[in-house]
Amino acid sequence: MSPKLFSSISKKIGPEQLFMLTILLVNGGNYLYNLLLGRILGPSEFSDAAILITLLLILSFVGMTFQIVAAKYAVLFKENELLSFIRFISKYAAFLGGFFGIVIMLFYQELQTLFHTETASMFFIFGIGIPLYFMMSVNRGLYQGTNVLNKLATTYQTEMASRLILTIVGLLLFPNFPSSIVVALGILLSFVFGVFPFQTIIFKGLKRAHSAVIDTRSITTFFALTAFYELTQIIINNSDIILVKHFFDNQQAGLYASLALIGRVVYFVAWMFVMLLLPKVIQMKKDNQDTLPVLLKYVGYIVMLSSLIVGFTALFPEFVVSVMFGKQYVSISFLLWKYALATSLFAVANIFAYYYLSLNQYLPVVVSAVLGTTQIGLIILNHETLEQVVHMQIIAMVLLLFFQLCFFFYKNK
Repeated sequence: MSPKLFSSISKKIGPEQLFMLTILLVNGGNYLYNLLLGRILGPSEFSDAAILITLLLILSFVGMTFQIVAAKYAVLFKENELLSFIRFISKYAAFLGGFFGIVIMLFYQELQTLFHTETASMFFIFGIGIPLYFMMSVNRGLYQGTNVLNKLATTYQTEMASRLILTIVGLLLFPNFPSSIVVALGILLSFVFGVFPFQTIIFKGLKRAHSAVIDTRSITTFFALTAFYELTQIIINNSDIILVKHFFDNQQAGLYASLALIGRVVYFVAWMFVMLLLPKVIQMKKDNQDTLPVLLKYVGYIVMLSSLIVGFTALFPEFVVSVMFGKQYVSISFLLWKYALATSLFAVANIFAYYYLSLNQYLPVVVSAVLGTTQIGLIILNHETLEQVVHMQIIAMVLLLFFQLCFFFYKNK
């Protein structure tokens, strides 16, 4: 494609559509990363890699707290107030990133025992990158809030591409080296690449000695509530993989991890819409505009995409699993449509929760936390088979979506 033709297409489809396209490509790259790991390593070794991928997803949810907060106040603050906010949020990110990183590095051997992994060092390496990831999230939030979508998309592209290339090349060049160490190093180095392009305004905020007074209490409150909601996302999205790794052998855990990675394509698509929804709703509320049509538009998109994915996985489960992970994973294919259904229910409920979070209405957040804990309890009590684990998730997600819809209809009569 010639540069002139690409430029012409870019002007016609607009920045939001370009951002959605690039994020779809990034998610495709992340999927390719997972699929190649599954094929190269096999179910048993892949179960160790899947724990690191799950920890990466958990980290992305915690980082999303910084991104959402930075995006919101990048919309609300200008000039000196924005510099004061950047100074404030950057200190938060450095402190919490250092704290979580040190905790993981101190207890890396206990983590190996808990998850029955081949090495303990992979957790130590992962812990080193946490402070960098949190600063990367602040950087992304500022781009998101100021609607600089091209640079926001670039940070995702550099992170994904570096992780994919470095990890796969490392596994192929050093086949006798512990695969979990190679995967951990690939993740750590991808955080370095993901920081770019870095906002120079962050340096201005950090260097500024005297800055405007801002209401740090309201920022801290919003941060705490957002962190609380992101914690519920961590519980709902990742507790099943962690519990399966604990309760089942490596072969079963590896098969389940492949199932989860395929089934979660719905959530990754929905997350793209959340990225666009948040700053738009905050800006429309600031301008006293009706935000309901925007919510309904994005819910419609997700319901349509979810229905297509669940239908396809129900009709062609073995084809999907064999194409993505290979014949050695086909035995888990009968559960694929059920897992995709559970993820779809969660994705739709999630849009409502983020919408109300951006409007400073927090009851849906509390209910999500309760039902996330309920999901853990259901799996702990009912985990005789992998099918039973998936059924428990469907039950929890039906309850969550039912409440979100009740709250929505109550608010809108």
